Amino acid sequence: SSFQSLKMVLVMGFEGSANKIGIGIVGDDGKILANERKTYCPKAGEGFLPKDTAKHHRDNVLQLVKKALEVANIEPSQLDALSYTKGPGMGAPLRSVAVVARTLSQLWKKPLIPVNHCIGHIEMGRVITGAFDPVVLYVSGGNTQVISYSLQKYRIFGETIDIAVGNCLDRFARIIKLSNEPSPGYNIEQMAKKGKKLVDLPYVVKGMDVSFSGILSAIQTIAKEQLPKGECTAEDLCYSLQETIFAMLIETTERAMAHCGQKEVLIVGGVGCNVHLQDMMRKMVEERGGTLFATDDRYCIDNGAMIAWAGLCMHKAGISAPLSETTCTQRFRTDEVLVEWRD
Repeated sequence: SSFQSLKMVLVMGFEGSANKIGIGIVGDDGKILANERKTYCPKAGEGFLPKDTAKHHRDNVLQLVKKALEVANIEPSQLDALSYTKGPGMGAPLRSVAVVARTLSQLWKKPLIPVNHCIGHIEMGRVITGAFDPVVLYVSGGNTQVISYSLQKYRIFGETIDIAVGNCLDRFARIIKLSNEPSPGYNIEQMAKKGKKLVDLPYVVKGMDVSFSGILSAIQTIAKEQLPKGECTAEDLCYSLQETIFAMLIETTERAMAHCGQKEVLIVGGVGCNVHLQDMMRKMVEERGGTLFATDDRYCIDNGAMIAWAGLCMHKAGISAPLSETTCTQRFRTDEVLVEWRD
């Protein structure tokens, strides 16, 4: 296989914008040769702080690079380019990974391509599922956007006006002291299956935008007042939170489908591996005679392969950056990027 991979364009991607550090190696047509990842999980009741997360990434990044090369069965000399997450994300973790990508690009004499994290998710979702031109629901711990492609930009049709949907779930998990392993959202999803009572929570959709901070405050108060009295269970609250916030996302996604006249929906981002969200979305999409595309945790959750694949698309379009421009930024809008690799 190493003879074949000599002819194949190969890109190594570096992802570390949040609590996952990932190194991926991808070839033409989205063939994934390696996708190694480690997650930083603080103890129950706590979130991940930038400095601790950055230290976790620094401690693990080099062994993941070695492992990825081993799994892909290639030498660094066979790589055509390196790509890394420029943003959006947390400053310290982003920098901890970018400095490794910059160093290796000089050491191995390879071009370096800065990738927008959101676009990494979208391109990965498209290549894995075969979705051609979908409305994209991008839902994660840091982002919540309804996106559709038009005229070389991924346009944002709706988004959260405060916190991301995954942040709302994660912070609720902290309130009820759920484990961060494998992830707070996964544990909420499992508990929600046992919920019996739908607790009334605010439903906050403003045009195409959504808001989650008030819902979080409301459920925090309910948890504090009703759980000790046994008026509802933690399972009921998990169930109610999911039903409410997922319905909001489906409403805004449906409006984007109608507005853009699209028949496909693609869900990407960490919250996208929630099977209940996928089931709810599938109902809506099928009622409209459309198709839902979704992926599992290997590709939904932040990973290196998605950054490698977006980097490969950019590399083939002739995009790279001089070392002086291989910076990071915590804020980086999805619609700032000129998508030169699509018509």
